[in-house]
Amino acid sequence: MPRSVNSVASRARRKKILKQAKGYFGRRKNVYTVAKNAVEKGMLYSYRDRKNKKRNFRSLWITRINAGARQYGMSYSKFMGQVKANNIELNRKVLADLAMNHPEAFKAIVNKVK
Repeated sequence: MPRSVNSVASRARRKKILKQAKGYFGRRKNVYTVAKNAVEKGMLYSYRDRKNKKRNFRSLWITRINAGARQYGMSYSKFMGQVKANNIELNRKVLADLAMNHPEAFKAIVNKVK
């Protein structure tokens, strides 16, 4: 019996990888073996960085809240401690947005917790 190779599936597998490598530079976009390695590495980075994105945004929000609070003579830690003590249910994302885009609303919160 002749050897059976499913060339349709093999070709589809290769096309799928090359499609994912679209936009890469040099041989990474059109040579299957190189593209396969590049796509696998890219997938690892995207998985890792979906987690890191959350950390990065939290640190950005903390920096913005700290800058906003220091304009009114408070440190970040004192401000957040007072926010929790006064049962203000605003998370860091919202507080950072207020500090950046609505300074008068942020000032009202600072005055309330002082």
